[in-house]
Amino acid sequence: MSRSTRRVDFTPGYLLHHHPWRDTSRILEVLTREHGRLTLFARGVRGATARLAPVLQPFQPLLLSWRGRGEAPQLTAAERAQHCVPLPPQCLLAAFYLNELLLRLTTRHDPLPELFDHYHDTLTQLRAQAPLEPALRRFEKRLLEALGYGVDLLAEARTGKRIEAQRYYHFRAGQGLVPVAAGSAGALAGSSLLELARDNFGAAQVREDARRLLRAALSACLEGRPLATRAVAKSIMRKVAR
Repeated sequence: MSRSTRRVDFTPGYLLHHHPWRDTSRILEVLTREHGRLTLFARGVRGATARLAPVLQPFQPLLLSWRGRGEAPQLTAAERAQHCVPLPPQCLLAAFYLNELLLRLTTRHDPLPELFDHYHDTLTQLRAQAPLEPALRRFEKRLLEALGYGVDLLAEARTGKRIEAQRYYHFRAGQGLVPVAAGSAGALAGSSLLELARDNFGAAQVREDARRLLRAALSACLEGRPLATRAVAKSIMRKVAR
């Protein structure tokens, strides 16, 4: 579908972010399966009597309709695609982190149906209280792949040699994994990289190396811009540690 399409009816989507617009309306940032991320104007959706206010909630699968030309068409209808229980409170910050990544790194009007499905699946895992770190790492990995910045976890960047479990590596943005001496600061274990390639996060060392690698790869995509959800998480951790 092109940007000039006048009408879309009941396409699967999620609300990523919203903010007030005029007295009773909102500007919505949504992720849809077939049309990518886009901005919608939603009129009359604020206030106690607004019919769509309880529907337009984050982390709930929606069916969205809109009409109009240009960058920000008008929402015409919205309903729940299915009734899902709310996310557990302890998972909310992680879910907002996913939304912030999508808002920062995806391009408007660029359909990425597989990424939409990964997002949906990750929310389903969080709703079922699956282990948090593996769920986030899998999503980060698939987000990078969908954007064309996936890390080759099986081969060295320069030589194409296979990653060896007993060796150590550094990740270099724009290149990939390069071998380094054991004990080098920030080194990633080859065994961790191979387990990450298999989506196997059973060992604590694998989870830690995966976190550091994927954070470095995402930071390169973000061009050094900080994420608000990470700052909030650090603030919470500092308060807990007191």
